Amino acid sequence: MVLKTPFIVTWRPWRSHRFTETDNLSHPEQALDPPPYLVPHSQEAIRILYRDADLLVVDKPTLLLSVPGRHPLNRDCLIERLDAHYPGVVAVHRLDLDTSGVMIIPRNRESLSRLAKAFQGRMIEKTYIARVIGSIRNDTGTIDLPLTRDWPNRPRQKVCFETGKPSITHWRVLSRENNTSLLELSPETGRSHQLRIHLNAIGHAILGCDFYAPEAVLARAPRLLLHASRIRFAHPTSGTIITAFSPPKCMNDYG
Repeated sequence: MVLKTPFIVTWRPWRSHRFTETDNLSHPEQALDPPPYLVPHSQEAIRILYRDADLLVVDKPTLLLSVPGRHPLNRDCLIERLDAHYPGVVAVHRLDLDTSGVMIIPRNRESLSRLAKAFQGRMIEKTYIARVIGSIRNDTGTIDLPLTRDWPNRPRQKVCFETGKPSITHWRVLSRENNTSLLELSPETGRSHQLRIHLNAIGHAILGCDFYAPEAVLARAPRLLLHASRIRFAHPTSGTIITAFSPPKCMNDYG
């Protein structure tokens, strides 16, 4: 089963949308409005790429937390907004606040358990698109650098060969322009900030990265140019292979 997102849906504030289920989404997706009692970080709608009784596949906008933050004022997040329309949804994985793209959202505990095991067993394929500084010489490569928490500078992580956990990222160059490279990234592991740190470590920081990029690279883009563009997994109940896509937004504006 392949879920395609042929174009971007424009958010219309406070307008409700009816949703018709289908296995192949070749029409505009449902857009969810942010709950009116919260002040959202992002005014962009959440796109529903797929829905059934067991899970949702959604397109998270940038500047929206995946789950509630510790501070009471940071309750607004993807899960809170979805729960207003689909009560009982839970998180099985996360994208950073600044990262946009495809996420799987279980709708019950059984689906959560099965999907969690699939993530732990590295049976879910994730692909990201990023624009980085510099023209990378090779067309493909692998970054194998162990990562651990940088406790004095939390929530940052760091490369550490003594105590770091194995972390592997495969990359492929899609294009090069204006001293930047557009990359397709396929992480084998899912460490916090893995893609940001790995690319910064080889001298090609992601544009707009406020944690690790030098000031000049941070200033090249108004947001982190990292997008989860594709996810492929076996449905936790039926076993059907689902592949969901989300086209990267505005990557070509900063090349």
